[in-house]
Amino acid sequence: MRIEIKKIAQLVADKINRLPAGYVFTYLDIVNDADKNEAVIKALNRLVISGKLKKISKGRFYKPEETPFGELEPDEYQIAKDLLEKNGKIIGYLTGLSIYNKLGLTTQISNIIQIGRNEFRSPLVRGKYKISFILQKNAINKKNIYLLQLLDSIRYFKNIPDSNIEFIFNRFRTLLSNLTDEQLKRFIRLLVKYPANTRAIAGALLDEINQNKFADKIRLMQNPITVYKIGVTKEILSTAENWNIK
Repeated sequence: MRIEIKKIAQLVADKINRLPAGYVFTYLDIVNDADKNEAVIKALNRLVISGKLKKISKGRFYKPEETPFGELEPDEYQIAKDLLEKNGKIIGYLTGLSIYNKLGLTTQISNIIQIGRNEFRSPLVRGKYKISFILQKNAINKKNIYLLQLLDSIRYFKNIPDSNIEFIFNRFRTLLSNLTDEQLKRFIRLLVKYPANTRAIAGALLDEINQNKFADKIRLMQNPITVYKIGVTKEILSTAENWNIK
């Protein structure tokens, strides 16, 4: 029995040595054998005590990486990857506070991970991170993810921290200007399932960057007499009045 435990401990050590730093895993990623699970968990917990592994939540571990600036933690994708993919299929995407910095909308980095999913889920906590969910009505796949992140940012622009509205809208113009025609076509299709005030902002932004043919498609979705009280002036968005944005 003692020899078997030593063999399992060595197996665990060997597998962990091959894992990259910051890769989050569970005991099932090490040995998927019910008869050995208990021994594997004990071996992993011993490695946590020794400092060779860190635990972010119950049953979830990673190998820390030391740098001249301190210890690096796993990135947000690693922390939440089981909530983003299942059996090789994409079921969610990082959005909101998780991607504002990556989109250049703020310099602030949050300890809140937000995930877009097609069904509601209650928030949860992993280590120092709070994970919350945003309901997404569109299909979630590789081609859609970046556009959904951009659309979510437009929808929830008031939630972008440590940034001013003029900077945010200038950045939106840049991000939209960088989209290809094919991406803009997909952007418009996805926009159908967003609220009317989000569509109005997107249409006004596309008008500003002279993407009129796409803006006109959005205009057809809108009620021409509806006024959108968003708090965006024509100094921030020059085409706001054309889209009944106040």
